[in-house]
Amino acid sequence: MKKILVLFPNEWDRAELARPRYRGRYRFAFEGFDLFRFPENARLMWFDARRFVDRIVAKYRGAGLDGIVSNEEQFGAMIAAVAARRLGLPTADPRAIMVAQHKYYSRLAQARVAPEATPRFGVFPYTVRRAEEIEFDFPFFVKPVKATFSILARRVERFDEVRDLLTFRPLERRILEKLVQPFDDLGADCGGFDVDAHHMIAEEILAGPQVTVEGIVHRGEVTILGIVDAVMYPGTIAFERFEYPSSLPEPVQARMRALAERLIRAFGFDHGVFNVEFFYDRERDQIRILEVNPRIAYQFADLREKVDGYNTYDAVLALATGEAPPPVAKGCGRHRHAASFVLRTFERRRLKAFPDRTRIETLQHRYEDARFMIYIKTGAQLEREMKWLGSYRYAICNLGAPDQLQLFDRYHRVRDELAFEFA
Repeated sequence: MKKILVLFPNEWDRAELARPRYRGRYRFAFEGFDLFRFPENARLMWFDARRFVDRIVAKYRGAGLDGIVSNEEQFGAMIAAVAARRLGLPTADPRAIMVAQHKYYSRLAQARVAPEATPRFGVFPYTVRRAEEIEFDFPFFVKPVKATFSILARRVERFDEVRDLLTFRPLERRILEKLVQPFDDLGADCGGFDVDAHHMIAEEILAGPQVTVEGIVHRGEVTILGIVDAVMYPGTIAFERFEYPSSLPEPVQARMRALAERLIRAFGFDHGVFNVEFFYDRERDQIRILEVNPRIAYQFADLREKVDGYNTYDAVLALATGEAPPPVAKGCGRHRHAASFVLRTFERRRLKAFPDRTRIETLQHRYEDARFMIYIKTGAQLEREMKWLGSYRYAICNLGAPDQLQLFDRYHRVRDELAFEFA
């Protein structure tokens, strides 16, 4: 058996790696905390990335470790790469990961290799006080240069919206500082990141459907796995569902696959699973880059398994131990369509009724290949999510079906049976 260390595991990691299919092949060790699960995420408040890496290296040197993985975007992927490199284990270049994850430096790299697909952008600090300090015309899309799950990301029309967005309570400011400190510490060790993570990026507003292209890099060879469509709640930038396979015309998908490969090579990301998010402007027949992510899209892993019979966790684990990823399969799954449905509310209401473990187990038995994730938040946590994200995501349901009609029929039945109620 291969021994793999999983850093900052989330609920998708734990659910996947507990499946019987990995028994006898891998032995997993877990370190770190889930950034989005209370109370363990309270450990963020005294977290130090450098000390964490030092502790991992000291603990696992000579322990027979075969690989290190992390699918956590905020700081897990770069910490895993730094620790793996120090232990002499297979990994991507930590600097390539950091450049891709810092939205300003990522945009600079995109503009060098694909200027025609890179939106206009600018950067300004959290401490901005006057509109004149932002060298970018309103309206624009704004987000932190280092963040995850669309935290503080939105369209702004006027400077007072920026000022309100960046007005934090003491605890909120402390949380944000702790979220970005790992990048600033490890980025300083690498050098060359003069624009630290205490900045926002302003970008031109993009139009059209959004998609995610996912792929693998192994020994310099790039393999594209597929394209997932992102569908928003009407009038918002909040994800309502992700559908696989994509409904975009094949010639457009081919252009996206080629552009994703060009980008990932230019970034120097040479070992691992990646995903690149694009917008497609139908009117202009124009592809625009949203972001490059040097990690697995874990929420989509079982969508590919449902349709293609290929789970991207298998590629992650193989690469972590220096092995070639399994050959890519297409259309070999049980279903022809799959989707990840995101249940959310845009009102500040608390959940008064939600499915207990027994109900989830009953639904799991009835819809055996479904995946359910429930997120119960109250009080300050709920308020913070509403402010930072503009909505409260309370559940995710992944389903497959022979066609789209049956897929949505299954979803509506499952949603009703989950029986969420708000006060």
